[in-house]
Amino acid sequence: MTQQADSPRRSPAPDPDPPASLLAELRDAITPHATLLVVGVLALQLLFIASYVGALHHPKLRDAPFGVVAPPAVAEQTVARLERLPGEPLDPRTVADAAAARELILNREIDGALLVDPARTTDTLLVASGGGRSLATALTTLVGTLERSEGRTLRTVDVSPADLGDANGLTSFYLVVGWCVGGYLCASALAVSAGARPTDLRRGAIRLAALAVFSALGGLGGAVIAGPVLGALPGSVAALWGLGTLVVFAVGAATLALQCVFGIAGIGVAVLLVVIAGNPSAGGALPLPLLPPFWAAIGPALPPGAGVWVARSIAYFEGNDVTVALLVLSAWATAGAAITLVMAALRRTPEPRPSEA
Repeated sequence: MTQQADSPRRSPAPDPDPPASLLAELRDAITPHATLLVVGVLALQLLFIASYVGALHHPKLRDAPFGVVAPPAVAEQTVARLERLPGEPLDPRTVADAAAARELILNREIDGALLVDPARTTDTLLVASGGGRSLATALTTLVGTLERSEGRTLRTVDVSPADLGDANGLTSFYLVVGWCVGGYLCASALAVSAGARPTDLRRGAIRLAALAVFSALGGLGGAVIAGPVLGALPGSVAALWGLGTLVVFAVGAATLALQCVFGIAGIGVAVLLVVIAGNPSAGGALPLPLLPPFWAAIGPALPPGAGVWVARSIAYFEGNDVTVALLVLSAWATAGAAITLVMAALRRTPEPRPSEA
């Protein structure tokens, strides 16, 4: 039997023009809508970095309200000297006596006070680390340096110290951040499950009602965890519960409203306002007198800043000076709910669910 010579094995024919095929697949995958979303995420990422680093990288005292207690002539000289400090770290004013200075600190009208005793070589500095340990430390460092330059010594008294379970005075900040995250995540979940824009007034009202229930549960849970469970924050659990409910609802309602206006991109706008702008300016890691002017200006008008201010007041300042911050939170909640209902009532055609889009 004659063995036939092996014929050369043919390799499989290559796919026609692989680069062209790959480019076609990429064009199909990278749609204009996907490209826009990726660009938006990149912008949020860069803004996040710029905001946090810009706000927190170089803490510096600016215009911290500060009291001076001393005999009239000495008080005037001391105030004038503090006003001339480079960079204007303090906003000094005379205070009648030590009791008045303590009251002003507890009322959150001033951040600290210097009690000057001309008959001795030691003066007393009153601070309140419950309002932010970094602020109390900055005041102690600044005034201590000034006292040493005058050949005097300084004794520091903390009139409202941070709780032992709140070592760095940051529990109130993280508690409010958690409430804010819950608010916009709840609103985002409603958008993902049923479309960014409610299709009629009834559905808009249902979303707000669901958000209200979620807010009450989230507010209570946060207050109980930070208080009785972990012992990380003193103060009334009922008051913190009420604050938490308002913070969650304010952020959630604002996110619902932004979704009604901008569609699913409204979630990104909410992240921009609450996380990127709101968190670093909230006065948590650095209280307002230590923040750069821009962040110090916007912080009190945003939910995180208003929430942190009220939480610290509840925990350490007998609930004083909370009216403006509560009005800010109420304004966000009211405006968010109103815009959601109005936009829902104006809807004429149903928006397809994400699964149907």
